Amino acid sequence: MISLRTATRAWFEVSLQTFGGPAGQIAVMQRTLVDERRWIGQQRFLFALSYCTLLPGPEAQQLAIYVGWLLNGIRGALIAGTLFVLPGVVALMALSAIYVGFGDARLVEALFFGLGPAVIAIVIQAVVRVGTRGLSHPALVCVAVAAFVALAVFAVPFPVVVGLAAVAGWMIGRRVPTLTARKNEVASGTPPLIADDALHAERPSGRRAARILVTGLVLWAVPVALTAVLFGRHSVFVDEGLFFSGAAVVTFGGAYAVLSYVAQQAVNVYGWLSPGEMVQGLGFAESTPGPLIMVVQFVAFLGAYRDPGPLDPWMAAVIGALLTVWVTFVPCFLFVLLGAPYVERLRGNTLLSAALMGITAAVVGVIANLALYFGLHTLFAEVTSYQRGPLDVAVPHLDSVRWDAVAVTALACLLLFRARLSVLWTLGACSVAGAALYLLSN
Repeated sequence: MISLRTATRAWFEVSLQTFGGPAGQIAVMQRTLVDERRWIGQQRFLFALSYCTLLPGPEAQQLAIYVGWLLNGIRGALIAGTLFVLPGVVALMALSAIYVGFGDARLVEALFFGLGPAVIAIVIQAVVRVGTRGLSHPALVCVAVAAFVALAVFAVPFPVVVGLAAVAGWMIGRRVPTLTARKNEVASGTPPLIADDALHAERPSGRRAARILVTGLVLWAVPVALTAVLFGRHSVFVDEGLFFSGAAVVTFGGAYAVLSYVAQQAVNVYGWLSPGEMVQGLGFAESTPGPLIMVVQFVAFLGAYRDPGPLDPWMAAVIGALLTVWVTFVPCFLFVLLGAPYVERLRGNTLLSAALMGITAAVVGVIANLALYFGLHTLFAEVTSYQRGPLDVAVPHLDSVRWDAVAVTALACLLLFRARLSVLWTLGACSVAGAALYLLSN
């Protein structure tokens, strides 16, 4: 087995390279843990990934927790999962403070201006990537289109869309069984240093499950309860704790899939920030290490800063941000540690594969809706929402096009799709280009 100290150093090394969304983060772990250090075999790594993809929450961080558990048990899981998000928490806290403290300054506004348009291109790229991988049958295309229409036109709640997609995937899998047939296994290449049967394992039992469940739920709930006692049930901290706790259990399909739901609630229901600020927050999350869902930290920081109650606004912002990080990521540990001993027995289960297939198809439509939402509020200065019965449609004012934002979006698309630059380089280039356009036009 690998010593806990050695594994901790490796996880810290991984944590500093987790840019570029879940695909990039998974690639870093693949290279570090499977290819270079050879601590885990290719097939075991892919199986862990398949389970984490089924869970709500950021699959890359949950994969780190799962592999940490396989290498060093519960302590390894806690270290791997914590280190995976720690650099992002620190970086995004600093960016949030800079944004709040200097966001009205002309130069800082200029630097932030290019992030929003770049994010539109990044989300479009996510639609293409997930669609290419997930829409392998016309029925799945229908699921994706239905998910998009349900969200963009009928404002169907996100959890309902995910649930119906899972049912649809299960039905499609039964009607077209070849879609859930297992693909040929990838050759493992050089065998790992640790054989599969030497990795950490625990016998599933009701006693263990109850202990993990109770501990996880208590750790999850206590900070929110304390803020309710200290600041009152209607404080912004309780609102943020409850809302993001709920979001943590419906984030199937990764961060992109749930961001439209988070954005709609945070902007339109709670009023914690504006649509443009939500886009800028996503740009910050894209440019820092860690899961993309870290954008919720930025949302909570702004929300608590603007409604601090009896506290100093800066103190309230830090408390709100840290509380939100806690309730967002504690469930990840709970889900993985609770299910890991059981899921080892579910390899090749076609029902799970079929449900995942439906969710993946719906995620394409959900991400497309997110691209539409960000595009409307970034490329147009004025957008009006109309409600007619079950319809809920946002219509832009065509005479309010922001041509400078359109230009930066086009640049981002060129860099991502033609030049094939990384997300980080694209964000940097668009930030510089946006700053130049902003300073020239103001």
